[in-house]
Amino acid sequence: MDIAILFSAINSVLLIVTLVVYVRIAIHSRAAHSFGLVIFALFLLGNNALTAFSYATMSPFFGSQAVPYLSVMAVLEFVGLAVLLKITL
Repeated sequence: MDIAILFSAINSVLLIVTLVVYVRIAIHSRAAHSFGLVIFALFLLGNNALTAFSYATMSPFFGSQAVPYLSVMAVLEFVGLAVLLKITL
């Protein structure tokens, strides 16, 4: 479960960086697409923050069989967000 919590927290940091980049782009371009990306990043950041919090506080309620799947999902999301941030910058 620690891996899932760690990667969910790292994903939140990546999303904060992505959000800052999207906000800068939206301010400069004033394009609707850019504001849509800001909304997307905000919702995904909220999801990741809530996920990390729920993993940390409710880990006793997750079965041991679910832990590998939760960890893999967090790592895969990290890879996707890292690629998204790389191509955005």
